[in-house]
Amino acid sequence: MIAAAILLAALPVILAGAQLFTNAIEHVGAAFGVSEGVTGSLLAAIGTALPETAVPCLASLAPGAGERLAVGAILGAPLLLSTLTLGVMGAAAWQSRGLSAVLTPERAGLNRDLDWFLGLYMLALGGLFLPSGPWRQVWAMVLVAGYAGYVTVTLRASRALVAAGHETAVPARLYLARLGFGRFPGVRSIQLLLGLAGIVAGAQGFVTGIERLGPRLGVSVLVLALVIVPIATELPEKINSALWVRRRRDTLAFGNISGALVFQGSLLPALGLTLTPWRPSALLLATMLVTIAGAGMLRLRLRRAVAIRPYHMLANGLLYAAFLGYLLVA
Repeated sequence: MIAAAILLAALPVILAGAQLFTNAIEHVGAAFGVSEGVTGSLLAAIGTALPETAVPCLASLAPGAGERLAVGAILGAPLLLSTLTLGVMGAAAWQSRGLSAVLTPERAGLNRDLDWFLGLYMLALGGLFLPSGPWRQVWAMVLVAGYAGYVTVTLRASRALVAAGHETAVPARLYLARLGFGRFPGVRSIQLLLGLAGIVAGAQGFVTGIERLGPRLGVSVLVLALVIVPIATELPEKINSALWVRRRRDTLAFGNISGALVFQGSLLPALGLTLTPWRPSALLLATMLVTIAGAGMLRLRLRRAVAIRPYHMLANGLLYAAFLGYLLVA
């Protein structure tokens, strides 16, 4: 009962934090003069990915179960993003715009994000088979350099998009400005930090509640890290994408997810290569292959120039359900 109460209390905190964050990040992107793709893929994605990055960082410092928790958290986050999170966003679009509505993200930026993610994540998959030693550190440095290259290319593309009139728009005033705090210096940053703090606090409540439920359900440490921890830390923060897609800000919605995929598909595996055993197993290989399949499904639709509709995104959610089925029989 206590665990359920914690989970219920955390939900409104996350929702309020997500509202503050999405509103503020649009104003920050507009202030920097960047495109909506950069606002979603870099500013929003990195901002919401930082809290769950702390989980594998801290867990990797503890041997044994801590290392398994770190590996599970590293691989569970991109799995969730490429499957269930896209499914939730599709459900939000279905509810607000209809099942056959056409979603209109900026395709060039989304293609770029997915290409970088798939390339870097496949390198991370190959890293599972490297022997212990300096090659792992070299491989990790390649992944870090890859993310740096992605950021550079994304910022360069932003300048062209802004020149073409695709800068970040701000259709709504800052919430703090509506409350009379608009003249305070740094009000955008204050609201951004308040929103992020609310998301983190609510996510921590989810973690606490789920950790208490885990032993009662008889869940192993690795499965807990692959499934429950990302649901608690990643999914609540990606409510931002559901909010944006309901407001027809599709570029921001998709960029928030695809940018986080690149971040967590490169920098976190680099951490795994450096601080954990990072060895192949049937479960880890299945996790990474399902993740690649989820991102690949979206990339294939873009390549074929098919209109993206909510039911396409729901198919990614079904892929996550299939993975859960695999866990039950494995």
